[in-house]
Amino acid sequence: AAPRPAHGCASGALLGRFGVLLQALLALCAFSTLMLKRFKEPKAERRPWRIWFYDTSKQAIGALFIHFANVFLSDLTEEDPCSLYLINFILDATLGMLLIWLGVKVVSWIVQHKKYTYLVFGEYGDPPQAAAWIGQCILYLLIMVFEKTVISLVLLIPGWTKLQQILLGYIPNPQLELVLVMFVVPFIVNAIMFWVVDSLIMRKYKQKDTLDINGSTETPRARRTEESQVLLSPDMDFDQSESDQDVSGLGGTSQKMKQPSYQVVI
Repeated sequence: AAPRPAHGCASGALLGRFGVLLQALLALCAFSTLMLKRFKEPKAERRPWRIWFYDTSKQAIGALFIHFANVFLSDLTEEDPCSLYLINFILDATLGMLLIWLGVKVVSWIVQHKKYTYLVFGEYGDPPQAAAWIGQCILYLLIMVFEKTVISLVLLIPGWTKLQQILLGYIPNPQLELVLVMFVVPFIVNAIMFWVVDSLIMRKYKQKDTLDINGSTETPRARRTEESQVLLSPDMDFDQSESDQDVSGLGGTSQKMKQPSYQVVI
C-alpha cells in the first residue's frame, strides 16, 4: 500500500476518542437548529411536539446514515480520511441536496397518485399514527440510500485526489484538521440543510380556531376584517330636507331624516 502523506489525519482518526467527541457535539448542535426553527415558526402554524418529533426524526435517521457512510468510505483507501470525508460532505451538501429534493418530490407524487395517505410526508393521521411515521422513515431512508449511491459513483471520477490535497493540505496539525472537518464545516452546512429539508417535508399546520358561518369556514382574523370594513365604511344615507312650512300658522320647521341603512357584504 502507498504510504500515507505526512500531513492529515491518521487511519481511524474519525472514530477515535477525539473524533467521536466531536461527532457527538456536532449532532447536538446541528439538531438544536431544528429546535430553534420550531420556535421561529408562527404560533398559528407551529407543529405539536409529537408531529415535530416525527418530522425531525426522519432527518436525524437520514443524517446518521449519511454520516456513517461517509466515515466508512473515508477509511477505505490510503488517502487522508479527513479530506475524503470533507469531499463527501461537500458533495452531499450540493449535488446531494438536489438529489434529496428530487427524491422527495418524486416519492410524494407517487404516494399521492396511489392515494397512500399515510405515506405523504408530514401526514400522520388524526390522531397521529406511529405506523405512518415508520413508513415515511423507510421512504426517506431509501431516498438517502439513492443519494449516497449517486455520490459514491461521482467520487469514482478521476481527479478528486488533487482537490483533496488542495482542501486541507496546508493544515499541518491533524487535530485542527479533524475539528474543521468533523465539527466546524459540518455544523454550518448541516444547520442550513436541516432547515431547508424540514421546510420541504413538513406539513403546514394551523390552529383549528375557525368559525363556521353559513356553511363556510372563516378564521377569526378574516371575521374581524369583515367587521371592521362594515364599521368603517357603512353605506349610510342621511337625507336632510326642510319640510314645507305649516300653513296653519305653527311656523315651525321640521327636518325629516331617513333612518341609516347599512349594507353588509358577507
